[in-house]
Amino acid sequence: MSVRDDISASMKSAMKAGKTERLSAIRLIMAKLKDADIAARPRGVERIADDEVLGMLRGMIKPRREAIELYEKGGRPELAAKEQAEIAVIEEFLPRALNEDEMRDAAKAAVAATGAASSKDMGRVMAALKAQHGAALDMSRIGAIVKDELAG
Repeated sequence: MSVRDDISASMKSAMKAGKTERLSAIRLIMAKLKDADIAARPRGVERIADDEVLGMLRGMIKPRREAIELYEKGGRPELAAKEQAEIAVIEEFLPRALNEDEMRDAAKAAVAATGAASSKDMGRVMAALKAQHGAALDMSRIGAIVKDELAG
């Protein structure tokens, strides 16, 4: 079952259960997915692949986290809670992310496996990590960890 199928099935179950907030968040995801599909048509793609869907979902989280911070600073906890609820729904469709220790272990293994010796080899290490762990990695955090491994 693809991520797209999971999203559709969740939308149907939210409709049947009458969960309006959840349904609203899933509809936002579906709208973003439709926009991504439309944007991919010029390159001859009818529907984006699962890895692109996961990237799209991750991209939906960052602006919500930024909005939460602004709402909390502005004294609007109800709006921050709404954004947090949307993040929770989006994260349901993402694979479990590696924690800090797991990322450090994965980085060490990738450095050893690729024979990387300096920061010049970072691209090779990152490619190996992405191939092995894919969607479970937070690419911004793993980049810093790989730099540390290659420097030390």
